[in-house]
Amino acid sequence: MAIPEFDEDRPFLSHLLELRTRLMRALAAVLVAFLCIYPFYNHLFTFVATPLRRVLPDGELLAIQVASPFLIPMKLSLVAALFAAMPFILYQLWAFVAPGLYRHERTLVWPLMISSTLLFYFGALFAYFVVLPLVFPFFAGVAPLGVSYQPDISEYLSFVLTMLVVFGLAFEVPIATMLMIRTGATTRDALAAKRPYVIVAAFAGGMLLTPPDIISQVMLAIPVWLLFELGLWLSKWYGVKAPDEETDSSGS
Repeated sequence: MAIPEFDEDRPFLSHLLELRTRLMRALAAVLVAFLCIYPFYNHLFTFVATPLRRVLPDGELLAIQVASPFLIPMKLSLVAALFAAMPFILYQLWAFVAPGLYRHERTLVWPLMISSTLLFYFGALFAYFVVLPLVFPFFAGVAPLGVSYQPDISEYLSFVLTMLVVFGLAFEVPIATMLMIRTGATTRDALAAKRPYVIVAAFAGGMLLTPPDIISQVMLAIPVWLLFELGLWLSKWYGVKAPDEETDSSGS
């Protein structure tokens, strides 16, 4: 799909119309994905609830609110549709901003978009397959005697979605590191010298963004630290503008 060239004389209203068109396409993609996913909400909820159901005595969650059995499957299907349509949504964003970018910047956007999308998915999968199976047995094991650990489906879904989003965003650390170095906001050596502060910040973020248990905090902090190191390593090759890129930028 061709990207329109930048036109300085293009009226502001036409930019607003194009933005509306891009937003409508993104919403249409989410709607189509939702209509495709919703009929399978039972399978989807079973998949999402599996980490918790494994530690429950009877494998059943509670629905305390009256409308929860209807609203929760819709909410879950909508979030899943948003996740599924994310590559197309990012493309619409890229197609809207591309005409205002320099030529060398356009060549970087596609790799960044693809890598950031994959890293977000990897972070969410890491939370689901690694973190949640460790967190729920811990919660069930520390429940006081006489207390039946059987969470409400609404609270459970909010908890799981928060964990998926937090870990998905945390896995964007290599992209953020490389962008900071490439844009000249800092240097690789300066970031490397701040490694102790990054480690402390990673554990502080894990404490603030995850539930108050040591498992999820450590499972967030350690990957963030390692991904920071990965960003520093990759910045050796991709973090510094090449001379021809700087010339192209200054001449544009």
